Amino acid sequence: MITHFADLKLKTVSLQGVKQFYHDLLHFPVAREEENEIEFQPTPDVTLTFEEASEPVTPVHIAFEVAFSQFELIVQKLGEQVPLLKWPDGKIVEYIDSGANVYFRDGDGNLVEFIAHPYVKEGVLAPNGTYGILYLREVGLPVEDPIAARLWMKQTLGLTLAKESDQFAFVIGGTAHAVVVSTMRKWIPIAMYALAPSMEITYGVTDESFLDRVRSSLDRRLIISDTEEGLLFRMYGYSIRLRVTSFPDDIAVRLNLPHAAVGEEVNSVINEVGQSTF
Repeated sequence: MITHFADLKLKTVSLQGVKQFYHDLLHFPVAREEENEIEFQPTPDVTLTFEEASEPVTPVHIAFEVAFSQFELIVQKLGEQVPLLKWPDGKIVEYIDSGANVYFRDGDGNLVEFIAHPYVKEGVLAPNGTYGILYLREVGLPVEDPIAARLWMKQTLGLTLAKESDQFAFVIGGTAHAVVVSTMRKWIPIAMYALAPSMEITYGVTDESFLDRVRSSLDRRLIISDTEEGLLFRMYGYSIRLRVTSFPDDIAVRLNLPHAAVGEEVNSVINEVGQSTF
C-alpha cells in the first residue's frame, strides 16, 4: 500500500533562488547539491528536489502538515521571513472546521501551503525544523479529466477518494493527499490557474508485493523504468515513482486521519484479490 510522499521533483529556473528560499528562509536542510540539481530534506521521510531547466516553469501547489497546537506561532515565524498571501477579503490565515492554513509562494511561483488539523494526533511524528514540518500532505495534480484520473488512481494504486466533485477530489494513501483537479479550476486563495506542472512524484510503498501488483496492472507502454530506485511510470502526463520505504504502514491510523480506516479497507481488498483486481 501507499504510505506517503517520499519525494517530489520539480523544475526551477534558478538553483540559487530555490536554495535561498527553501534553505535560507524555510531552513530546510540540503541533503544533496549538484551542478544542476538540489535536494532538500524537510523531514527524514521526504525530500524536495529541484532540477534546473532553461524553460518556462509551471507552478505547482504543495502543502506541508504542521502541528495545530503550534500553528499560530508557526505563522508568526513564517511571516517574518516571507510575504504571506491574502484572501480576497484581506485575511491571511483561514480557519475552517477541519483546521487552518496559510499560503505563500517561492521564486518560481509555486504555491506553498502550511496546513494544520486538530484531529492529527501530535507526538506520533516528530516536528522538524524551524516550522515543525510533520509531513508533505498535498501535491496538486491538475488534469483535463479529473474524474477519470482519480478513478484510475483508485483502481490501480489502491487509493481512497474524498471530497469528490466534478472538478476536484483528494486521492489519499496514508498521509499523501494528491489534489486531483481540473485544469479549468483555480487554486485558492489567489485564483491562480491550476496548470499541469512538470514534476516527478515518488510515493513510498510498504512492500515488493504491492509493486508487483501495480506492475502487473500497468500498460507496458506507460512504464519508464523499473529498477532498484523503484517503478517509474507515466500517469495522465505525470511521472509517478513507487519505491519501497520503511515508513510505517499504520501511520494514518496512528495519526487519527479521517480516511485511514477506509484506506485500509481498500488496500485489504486489493491484497486479497491480487492481480485479478486489475
